[in-house]
Amino acid sequence: MVQTAVVTGASSGIGAATARLLAEHGWEVLAVARRAERLEELVAGAAGLEGSITALPADITDGADVERVRAAVADRGGLRALVNNAGGAFGLASVEDSDVEDWRRMFEVNVLGAKRVTSALLPLLRDGARAAGDATIIMVTSIAGHVAYEGGGGYNASKFAEHAMTAVLRLELAGEPIRVVEVAPGMVRTEEFSLVRFGGDQAKADAVYADVDGPLVAEDIASAIVHALELPGNVNLDLVTIKPVAQAAPHKVVKGELRPRS
Repeated sequence: MVQTAVVTGASSGIGAATARLLAEHGWEVLAVARRAERLEELVAGAAGLEGSITALPADITDGADVERVRAAVADRGGLRALVNNAGGAFGLASVEDSDVEDWRRMFEVNVLGAKRVTSALLPLLRDGARAAGDATIIMVTSIAGHVAYEGGGGYNASKFAEHAMTAVLRLELAGEPIRVVEVAPGMVRTEEFSLVRFGGDQAKADAVYADVDGPLVAEDIASAIVHALELPGNVNLDLVTIKPVAQAAPHKVVKGELRPRS
């Protein structure tokens, strides 16, 4: 049986890395993101891999777009895995001073977008579980959904909500052979996350990772996601928290070389 996975937010960063690695492992990947041109680059880069990547341009905050994704997936039969990766952070202002529209955007993509996609594709995941014996939902949240930090108000709130939604979903699906896995990354150096958060200010984005010894990269998170998907169907990694060694907490990142104390 061909294993089919949907990966949202697949145009860059963790989503793109996950789609590529799944295709390397023989999966048929349906890559969902708004930017069609970036998805086409991803598809072209997968030529010759054991599996395949198909582009599904869509905005997960738009109900009609999500329905188009559902229909496209249904045309291919059962779904084995859903990786809810699409998300983002906008701004780093205090609760008092932050823009409510930034909060709205974060809740739309981090919470409501993941809910829309999950609701739309769960029947197809059940079909996949009937055929293959199990299926998996992976929610890519953040350590910001577990530990609050100053300036994180809107992002913390949306990721705490996504974490709670994941826990509730796991309870509601108990009794079905559908795993619900939460992957909560810490500091991951990608091309866009911090750049978007700081409104396109490259200097501020670069400063986040400056002098950090070994920040994670997208491929590190993709490896954990694919590992979780390919474990035996009776093994569920409820929560996988991944941080670079230099990051003890969201608010405590060590700068400079890591070395044993004398």
